[in-house]
Amino acid sequence: MSQENTFFITTPIYYPSDKLHIGHTYCTVATDSFARYKRLRGYDVMFLTGTDEHGQKIEEKAKEAGVTPKQFVDHIVEGEGGILDLWKLMNVSNDRFIRTTDDYHVESVQRIFRKMYDNGDIYKGKYSGMYCTPCESFWTESQLVDGKCPDCGREVKYAEEEAYFFRLSKYAQPVKELLLSGEFLQPMSRVNEMIKNFIDPGLEDLCVSRTSFSWGIPVDFDPGHVVYVWIDALTNYITALGYMNDKYDDYEKYWPAVHIVGKEIVRFHSIIWPAMLMSLGLPLPKKVYGHGWLLIDGGKMSKSKGNVADPYLLAERYGVDALRFFLLRTFPFGSDGNFSNELLINCINADLANDLGNLVSRTTAMVKKYFGGKLPMEQEADDAMDAELISMAGGLHAAYAEQMDKFQPQNAIGEIFKVLSRANKYIDENAPWLLVKDESKKPRLARVLYNLLETIRICGGLLVPFMPDTSAEIAKRLNTAAVDWDSLTKFGVLAADTEVVIGDALFPRIDAKKELEELEAIHAAQMAAKAAAENHFVPVRENVSVDDFYKADLRVCKILAVEKVKKSDKLLKFTLDDGSGSDRQILSGMQPFYPDPQILVGKKVLAILNLPTRKMAGEPSNGMLLSAEKDDTVKLTLVDDAIPTGAQLS
Repeated sequence: MSQENTFFITTPIYYPSDKLHIGHTYCTVATDSFARYKRLRGYDVMFLTGTDEHGQKIEEKAKEAGVTPKQFVDHIVEGEGGILDLWKLMNVSNDRFIRTTDDYHVESVQRIFRKMYDNGDIYKGKYSGMYCTPCESFWTESQLVDGKCPDCGREVKYAEEEAYFFRLSKYAQPVKELLLSGEFLQPMSRVNEMIKNFIDPGLEDLCVSRTSFSWGIPVDFDPGHVVYVWIDALTNYITALGYMNDKYDDYEKYWPAVHIVGKEIVRFHSIIWPAMLMSLGLPLPKKVYGHGWLLIDGGKMSKSKGNVADPYLLAERYGVDALRFFLLRTFPFGSDGNFSNELLINCINADLANDLGNLVSRTTAMVKKYFGGKLPMEQEADDAMDAELISMAGGLHAAYAEQMDKFQPQNAIGEIFKVLSRANKYIDENAPWLLVKDESKKPRLARVLYNLLETIRICGGLLVPFMPDTSAEIAKRLNTAAVDWDSLTKFGVLAADTEVVIGDALFPRIDAKKELEELEAIHAAQMAAKAAAENHFVPVRENVSVDDFYKADLRVCKILAVEKVKKSDKLLKFTLDDGSGSDRQILSGMQPFYPDPQILVGKKVLAILNLPTRKMAGEPSNGMLLSAEKDDTVKLTLVDDAIPTGAQLS
């Protein structure tokens, strides 16, 4: 069993059918903030995230892309700009990353499936019902909305096949009692949803194997079946700790876990997962917390619908810490929130540029201007004017911890900013620019600035879970040691003669009007590209003369080598034989459409050779490869191998 000083927390494992969006980022950054908070408190933390990589949807997408399912998911998970890169960019401090294609997980799932079968909780039967391929979910007729999938709104089709089933109905009563305990599932509104919508109408046994596709973990005692998503995906939380495998050996140390999930998968984690653990005779999770959705235009963000916000773009424009802060500060954790760029910009300007950044800049600048950057040891004692600020800053940790322990990061941040707001007011009340004019008041001035620096130290330290880089930069400017919890519970830890470091504004103010116009232009371009990709007929371009056509030197080239360009998640670098006797290098944005570009080596393609050399991601490109685009897919124009290399189109 877990020890008192350990803490195990997980995100869901994400489905790599496409790149992740800001909604996934919200969940992972929030979970990261809880992990960082517990580390700050001295806990031995295990933070797990990962990917759920099997299923019919992946199999079909891989086939469309002309690659194997493993190659398809490898590109999205490990490729440049993929999931691992996104979590690295967002400064996510996960201790472990599991992929359901990992050998040790496959081994564990097969053993778990057999154990549940041997104890009578899995049996063979026949499934028939309405199936949504994008969501990989079966639905009853009564669950459909206007005859379509209740989750994504897409068409469903009737499916019938032999399958294994888990006796979920057997565990209806103990699961209901667990939900009613009041501590297991939060927020409490989710409890009522689960009981009213799923438990009370009667739990049906759960389909846990499929025979209509092959991309999954085989049932080792019945190879025609592959393990369906629930046993494969949900068990990652224990297989990643070494349950029924030899990869790790810390299941006893860390389990049980706190699961942070989106509200759309609360049912699986609060009903199906506990029932599976009951079947296995294992301890139940400590908690399942179902957060709300980030909405755009009133609708849930969805990769399949296309209404997403790009975390790469937002982080590039505003900084990783600003994006992390916005997500955790703005939306009550547990409720839905309406995402907008205007809200993001206003949050950065009001909270980060004004309240936090301005306080740090003003205070350190005054220490530099009035005392050469180092406070004097001779300081006046605190008086009544200091009492409220000292009390608020010194007691901040208690109110902050109460909110973080309740998984309410927005409220914990709110407590910090109450103190920051009070500190800004404290500057105006004490008017250091007036105190400096009277030599006899220099000790008072020094005390005022010390109290401000000490307040900044405590607030900056408590920002660690949300803005780790900014917190470190604040500590650097105050010339303080690494943050520890004990030091954040006391006012007066900072050395009296502390020497500050001056730096640029932590968060420059954004011209909201100009920025929103630029973002609107980017959005319009993206929507135009999407509309063009969805159009089955691209209008014929404006007429050109035959002479204009003949100006383009179009030749057949053979691909000698191809590799990904390190600085880009789109470009591939092609080395070509153009028939001239010298190799030619051309860069092309084909990486998203060829997850395994090596399949192109030896193929013959068409290229325009007489274009001026241009630099792309620091590499020269001498020409352009011809491609065709339809239905959101782009492919190179391949030429019959019988046509000689260097042949010119005419």
